[in-house]
This record gives sequence, structure tokens and C-alpha cells, in this order.
Amino acid sequence: MTDIAISVNQVSKCFKRYKHPVDRLKEIFWPKTSLAENFWALQDINLQVFRGQTLGIVGRNGSGKSTLLQIIAGTLTPTHGEVKVNGRVSALLELGSGFNPEFTGRQNVFFNGQLLGLKPEEIATKFDDIAAFADIGDFIDQPVKTYSSGMYIRLGFAVATSVDPDILIVDEALSVGDEAFQRKCFSRIHEIQDRGGTILFVSHSAPSIIQLCDSAVLMDKGEMLLEHTPKMIVSKYQKMIYADADAAAQVRAEIKQIKASLPPQHQVHKVVSISQQNGNHSQGQSQGMIKHNPDYRDYYDPNLVPDQLIRYPSRGATIQDPHIRTLKGKRVNHLVARQTYTYNYEVEFMKSASHVRFGMLVKTVSGYELAGASFLATSQLIKYVDAGTKIMLEFQFKCLLAPDVYFLNAGVSGIVEGEFTYLDRCVDVAMFRVQPCEESCGTGVVDLLVEPQLTITSGKVHWENLDGVSVG
Repeated sequence: MTDIAISVNQVSKCFKRYKHPVDRLKEIFWPKTSLAENFWALQDINLQVFRGQTLGIVGRNGSGKSTLLQIIAGTLTPTHGEVKVNGRVSALLELGSGFNPEFTGRQNVFFNGQLLGLKPEEIATKFDDIAAFADIGDFIDQPVKTYSSGMYIRLGFAVATSVDPDILIVDEALSVGDEAFQRKCFSRIHEIQDRGGTILFVSHSAPSIIQLCDSAVLMDKGEMLLEHTPKMIVSKYQKMIYADADAAAQVRAEIKQIKASLPPQHQVHKVVSISQQNGNHSQGQSQGMIKHNPDYRDYYDPNLVPDQLIRYPSRGATIQDPHIRTLKGKRVNHLVARQTYTYNYEVEFMKSASHVRFGMLVKTVSGYELAGASFLATSQLIKYVDAGTKIMLEFQFKCLLAPDVYFLNAGVSGIVEGEFTYLDRCVDVAMFRVQPCEESCGTGVVDLLVEPQLTITSGKVHWENLDGVSVG
């Protein structure tokens, strides 16, 4: 158990709903008479979170995410089941939770710090750093009831992360802050990860889940449908929320079937290995899988295809044959860096649609969204398409990516039967590899066409050419 930070065993939570406030009082005097309707916010949740793991929790509003976090944090008790937490927990849950609105920010820092286990002298030592991180100026000495939502989050996050928690719980809080503060928060989260802290992170932001987390769970209607890699969970979540009413139940059943096929109590490293077998390879593995071409010429490899395509239910259109071509029309999936290509696919409309848009997206192996485009310019907006129409799309782009493997999405949206929705969307429908460019000095993911220069201001430098020969 020393490797397990959080253990959730068969946890369920029931809330009582009363039609009239007086019904609650009647139950007190007549306890054998139930006037409430039972609402099960959680149903038989089983989850293990390991030390050092960052777990993302994904689901639509009302799926039970916040209830689960409150039970883990200890602010709610489960109706059934057991939760074991090993280590100091610091939670940033609902906006302003744990703050006394009549207290000043300074007073709340000391109040919350003591609730988190710090002594007053320890809080006093950390106070300047907390105030600097929150960066709310003179408002630190004003009652928090005068704060904006952004100020609440700034001060709350600063306090929650200042105690060096073993387990940090963040529930959709960072979406309130501005971009600069979000970046500062993510840097603090990375610091906690680097020192081996455990993080539970709830967000509707797919890129944040994929970038921060090494595992994720999908919740819906109080059930934990699936635990898998962030890329898999986000794809299944998006497919489920964009499905129409008739297809949603089928998508939900497919997700539960995936869970049933996984080994019982699978650990994080097992989940990762499963995803690698399905095309989610690390950079080193992808380099070894694909034969290296020393001439760095673009070409097509029929074996370079995704193992797992996520396709949304069709709402009147079908995307066909997504692929990349050179400007001369040759189909390729091994690209040369810094060259120009086109991403092509055809859309066939089975139903009439209006206000049609087309899009594409490039993602990393982990699923992080790098760049995309939408056929959305005013002069290009298609106001109406008749059933039976076929349209060929071509997105021209310059390959300014570092050598690695990348994945492609394709999508078409519009209004059908009065509703704006995806008419068809394909996730990981194609993949390509970028080969090295000898002229590039770039590192990271995106090649910014950097051309380094240096000037020797004094002394003498001895150079070595590419053949290993020293020159003066």
C-alpha cells in the first residue's frame, strides 16, 4: 500500500431530494416515512491512484466528478464504501471554498494554512511568497467578499500549493484565471509533479488533460466508465458528448465494453502499454518502428496507419479518404521538414445542411493539439448544401515540425434539422512522420526557422567541422 496515494473502494453517494422544504422537517418527526427522492451521484466507484501519478477526471456537468473529489478531500462522506488517503491533501474545489467571506485575504491565508496543518509561524514564513504568487495587491487586506472570482482563485491556489501537499486536488478552478495566471499555475503544478506529488485534476480542457496527466478516467451519470490514457479518454468523451440521443447510449456501451476487456485493477504502466499497442507510441518507439530513409525524400508507406480511429456518429455527412499530398499531387505520409504539402479529404452529404464548416487538426503522439485550420472565412462560408453533394477539401500547409510522428483529425460541422453540430468527425484518421532537415537548428516540436549567429568579441575560438576535424 505504500505506493498507493488514494484508494477508493466501492464508493457510492446518495443525496435526498425533497419536493417541498417542509418535507425534510416531517421526516424528522416521522422517520419511518420517507418523503424524499433518492439521487445517486456516485455508484460503486473503484479507483486507485499511485504516488506521483497525475490523474485527469473527465465528464460532463453532473457526472459526479466534484462529488468524488469532495469525498476524497474529506468534505463529504460516502453513503457506502471506503476511501483511504495516504499523505497531506490540499484541495482547490468550489470557488471560494474554505474562505470566510468576512475575513480579509491575509486572515484567510492564516486560517486556511492552519486547516492544512501548518503552524502560524510556518504560515508567516510563507506569507510573502503566497501574496506574491496571488498578486492581488492591496486586496490582500480587504474582506474576500469584495473579491472577484479571479481573485478568489489566485489566493486559493496560492494557499493550496504553498503547503507542499502530497496530494493536490484541483477542480476546474484554473479556467477562471487569466492566461498569465494559468501559466503560472501550470508551472507550480509541474513543480509538484517533479518532486513526486500526486495530483487529481478536473478540467473540460482536452489539451490541459493530455498535457498534464499520465492517466485519466471518464465519468458519466455517477459511474466511472473507463480508466485509460488521457488521449483515449478525451477522444471517447468527445465522441460521447457530440453523439445524438439515439447514438449516445451505443457510444456509452462501447466505452464500458472497453473497460470490461481490460485486466482487473490495471496499473498506470499497464494502461500505457495498452495504448502503445494501439498506436500511442513514445518518440523513441515511433522512431524504431518506422524505417529510416537516409535520403530524406517524401514517400508513402502503406503500413503507416493509425491502429485506432475514433469516428463520431454521422449526422448527415461522411468524410472519405483523408491523406497528404505533395504540391505535385503525390500521396505521401513521410514528409520532409520545411516543405509544403496539402491535407486532403472528401465530404459526401447525405442530408441537406446549412452554415457548413470544414476543419483539420494536427496532434502529437500524446494527443496534444498542435495546430489546425477551419474553412471559415466569410467569403468561403457555405450557407447551404444539398443532399447528394460531394466536396473535396484541400488544406495547404508548410511542415514546420520537428522530426517525429504526428496524427491528423478531420471534421465537418453545420446545421442539420435546426441544430448546429458535427456532421462527421474523425479523430486520428491519418498519421505521418516528419523526417529530419539537415538545415534545421531547432529543438522541441515546432521548427521556428531559427538561424543562430554568434560574434566573437575577444579571444580565439577553435572550431570542429562535421567530420570531426579541428580548425583554427
